[in-house]
Amino acid sequence: MTQTFTAAAVQMVSGSDVKTNLATAGRLIGQAAQAGARLVALPENFALLGRREQDKLAVAEPDGAGPIQDFLADTACRHGIHLIGGTIPLRGADPQRVRAACLLHGPDGQRLARYDKIHLFDVDVGESAAGGERYRESASIEPGQTVVTVNTELGCIGLAVCYDLRFPELFRALQARGAQILVLPSAFTETTGAAHWHLLCRARAVENLCYLVAPGQGGLHDNGRRTYGHSLIASPWGEVLAERIEMGEGTACATIDLAAMERVRERFPALQHRRL
Repeated sequence: MTQTFTAAAVQMVSGSDVKTNLATAGRLIGQAAQAGARLVALPENFALLGRREQDKLAVAEPDGAGPIQDFLADTACRHGIHLIGGTIPLRGADPQRVRAACLLHGPDGQRLARYDKIHLFDVDVGESAAGGERYRESASIEPGQTVVTVNTELGCIGLAVCYDLRFPELFRALQARGAQILVLPSAFTETTGAAHWHLLCRARAVENLCYLVAPGQGGLHDNGRRTYGHSLIASPWGEVLAERIEMGEGTACATIDLAAMERVRERFPALQHRRL
């Protein structure tokens, strides 16, 4: 297993055209790979952030086949990287809803894992109906039910998505299954991101003594939605090792050192001190 390598969190401002989004993602992945990244993670909804929630139904793919999945496999193989494909819409049991699936592909292009977003963003953001934002992901997304970790040559990777960040029990379950690197593709709203993004990302890293790679959407989208960005990589000690401060597309790259993580866990064995 590789002990030290570079990881990259890719930030995008995805819109309603899949081909344009994939071209942008491909260019940014190429930049990250050229910078030496062996693990590259795309944000939630990287292939489509439509004008309406139901737009994802039109581009939803069957599991294992389709242009978005082909893009991920081909791009991972071309650059010889582990590539985490944010979320893509995959068909589920309900024809009126999709699964928000986070896919991990290995350097040979083979899919290593699929995680379906468990916690759905059904919230009202803001103080009033007139001035606030209303989100109902459950209207177009079926929730997943399975906690997913995967052992790779880069270490054990645990997958989560965006709103999952507010549920520490999921991350504890990932850590209990051996996760060393938590990956969290996101599209945090501007409002909730400004209030809670850094706080929650650092907390999930610290309490589980894991690295956390958190790529996000960051800017103004076709549908008028503003996302927070600030894609980052946090250490097991809660340090922000890299962050995309600017809005708009770009990458944040940092070194993952699993030997250093183990030394922290040995000196500060909080995971062994749990009583509940």
